[in-house]
Amino acid sequence: MPHKIPESVLVVIHTADLEVLLIERADRPGFWQSVTGSLDRPDEPLLETATRELFEETGIAADGERIVLHDWHLSNIYEIYETWRHRYAPGVTHNTEHVFSVCVPRDIAITLAPREHVQYAWLPLLAAADRCFSSSNAEAILQLRHHFPPA
Repeated sequence: MPHKIPESVLVVIHTADLEVLLIERADRPGFWQSVTGSLDRPDEPLLETATRELFEETGIAADGERIVLHDWHLSNIYEIYETWRHRYAPGVTHNTEHVFSVCVPRDIAITLAPREHVQYAWLPLLAAADRCFSSSNAEAILQLRHHFPPA
């Protein structure tokens, strides 16, 4: 299996009134997060990665009209958890994560990828930030108010 590219997207899914969708990892029970995923190839456009990962992990299709991904033009560099470093080339210790958000209707159908996630929950903004295991994910959720003021 080829090594993962140490560049990824984070997609915060929310409603107009800032409820946030979190998904629980299948390989780490209790680890809740927003949609995340690495580039499939070094030249894959970030929007393409975000669109693909959103659909793969939740079944939500960003059509660019009703469901629109917003690129925050914000990147976080973080140290890859030791648990997951084996997925990357030897010596790779950090990942660059690009932040996106998407506003969806609260009643949108969610279809999880069962090999990746086991359940989902809609939570108020602060509760969602508190539940995330990733500090960059929690911070992005808290910044959501600045990128998408509540209705």
